[in-house]
Amino acid sequence: MIHPDKLSRIPPGQRRRKLALCFGALERDINGVAEAGCGYDIASMERDDYIKTLMRIALEDPAIDPAGKLEIESALGAAPFSAIKACNCTRHQLLRAIGTFPAEWDLIIAPHSQSAQPGRRFFEGTAAYAEDIRSPFNLGSVFRTAEALGLERLYISPFCSPPEHPRAKRSAMGCTDTLPWERLPLDELPEEMPVFALETGGTPIDEFEFPPKGIVIIGSEELGTSPEALKRAEWGRVSIPMPGMKASLNVGVAFGILVQRWMSFLEKGLP
Repeated sequence: MIHPDKLSRIPPGQRRRKLALCFGALERDINGVAEAGCGYDIASMERDDYIKTLMRIALEDPAIDPAGKLEIESALGAAPFSAIKACNCTRHQLLRAIGTFPAEWDLIIAPHSQSAQPGRRFFEGTAAYAEDIRSPFNLGSVFRTAEALGLERLYISPFCSPPEHPRAKRSAMGCTDTLPWERLPLDELPEEMPVFALETGGTPIDEFEFPPKGIVIIGSEELGTSPEALKRAEWGRVSIPMPGMKASLNVGVAFGILVQRWMSFLEKGLP
């Protein structure tokens, strides 16, 4: 952390960058994810007072536009004061003034407590097979969605991005460690399990009869589901109707829609 008095003696451009870094460090400290030795360390000021002082310095920056200043002022004057929201909005307005926009893996996200769920709940016999998903972010998103919505496990193809990749782990929010997964080729999927595919040209999702147990195949970002995978999907092909001009969804978004509908179908079939 840098003392406010020192900030006032720094040139405007450097001050803007230092402030953005300070607010990022403060967010990590508040969220409990600060690295060792990087927590709040200004002994002469309470943390909330320090945050408010930095916000007032940021408000003096002419590079922040009126709408941005209004957001900062609103967070500064909020009652009760939310330190995390104040840091977050001020940091993003500073980054906007700098001309830098964060990538997803730069976002500061608090770890989710699992204390309320002593054991993981899932629908037995449900799984997904991710075929050649190349983006670590997308693969992490698939892990996070599968775990959150109750799939039992995830299979990934030999050429999928590594789940251990930092961006995959970041996007998965820890689910690469809590969701059972296995890397295996298509022809080694369990033979006794019904298999269906999420792909265009299939039965609309509202009309599709989901299996009570089974594996859904999702294809790569660029090529979709392979002909070999479609042939393996003897239960059928399910599609998401899209009336828009682009008629295209990110693989993680499409997977989320599919799994939610499948799990809802299974919920209704429970006694």
